[in-house]
Amino acid sequence: MTVHSLSAMEWLLAMFCCAATVYAGVAAVAMPFFGKRPGTRHVGWTSVSVLKPLCGIEPRLYENLVTFCEQAHPCFQLLFGVSSAADPAIAVVRRLQAAYPQCAIELVVDSRVHGSNLKVSNLINMAQRARHDVIVLADSDIAVGPDYLDTVTAPLADADTGVVTCLYRAQSVGGFWPRVGAMFINEWFAPSVRVAHAGGSRRFGFGATLALRRTTLEHIGGFETLKDCLADDYWLAEHARTLGLNTVLSPVLVATDVIEPTFTTLWLREMRWLRTIRSVNPSGFASLVITFTTPWLLTGALLAAGLNSGFIGAGSGDPLMSLLLSVSTGAGFIARVLLHARSARISRSFWRDLPLVPLRDTLLALQWLGAVFGSHVVWRGARMPVVNRVAPTQTSIVEMSDRG
Repeated sequence: MTVHSLSAMEWLLAMFCCAATVYAGVAAVAMPFFGKRPGTRHVGWTSVSVLKPLCGIEPRLYENLVTFCEQAHPCFQLLFGVSSAADPAIAVVRRLQAAYPQCAIELVVDSRVHGSNLKVSNLINMAQRARHDVIVLADSDIAVGPDYLDTVTAPLADADTGVVTCLYRAQSVGGFWPRVGAMFINEWFAPSVRVAHAGGSRRFGFGATLALRRTTLEHIGGFETLKDCLADDYWLAEHARTLGLNTVLSPVLVATDVIEPTFTTLWLREMRWLRTIRSVNPSGFASLVITFTTPWLLTGALLAAGLNSGFIGAGSGDPLMSLLLSVSTGAGFIARVLLHARSARISRSFWRDLPLVPLRDTLLALQWLGAVFGSHVVWRGARMPVVNRVAPTQTSIVEMSDRG
């Protein structure tokens, strides 16, 4: 047997193929079954102000916002913010106010711009109207269950908790490309976070939900600290971690809509996500190379065939490595199908979307290569630099303790 006959490049490719199989297996196991209810709710927690920055109309905007009006939490305020009096989202908020008069729903219209991140400018303008001691931020395209506020605010009863965040599952709204986009979240993004979380990482924060105490927000310098950040959700949690406070991943899994109707709009959105990851965690971004399973499975199969025929390595072939790659490829295929099954459980789209798995994985690999380069992203039609200009936190953990 010619175990050492492979070139350095062939060894490297073989190693990546096996690593991709291991990742797919771990990711499939790490993903929870969608639809599983979270743990016991915390009843009687303090009042909550929910801040939801809006910008324009989305296909299911009213339906998504309704889920925040129908919370079981005993006392909460809903703050919606827009930057223009002509924003069509205003009509949706007025409709909510009429449909839910028992809810404390307030609309903030303020055109002031405080930095390059227009969403954060919106939050700065809204924050002064927040009345309660716990603040929850949630993107406009998020839908939640009635126990959402109870569950996501419960960990804040622990003084060591700084920020509570949520993962999300995607539901496609529209045709073919929204389906492909939903797989980006359900079969790549969410599993990669689950794997990192299982490995002990807590360096994350997602715009789907960020819950924190008002005092924590004040100690990090308010939303003004994030006004020039692309990854404002990540940096909000990171500032809290700098103070010595923990980030908690809630058991709540919220829903988000994927609405990009064309390949171009979907590419721009996902490129923004990948370049954002690169900007805040370069080493983590580099490690994502093994998460695009299908191209590695194909590479492993080709390597195994080449070794078996003697086309790769010594003339007599390398049966031991060929066997290893064949087993790895077969196991990787099973793991990838299992991951797809776990992700498609709630939408019952297993058979419909199964043929899209190779396309989705290959597209991700190409996007990852594209995200290695480039210094800007497109966000809601605005071009933003990838570099995050992050202001330092304003208060140390020692000062927080002194203030009680």
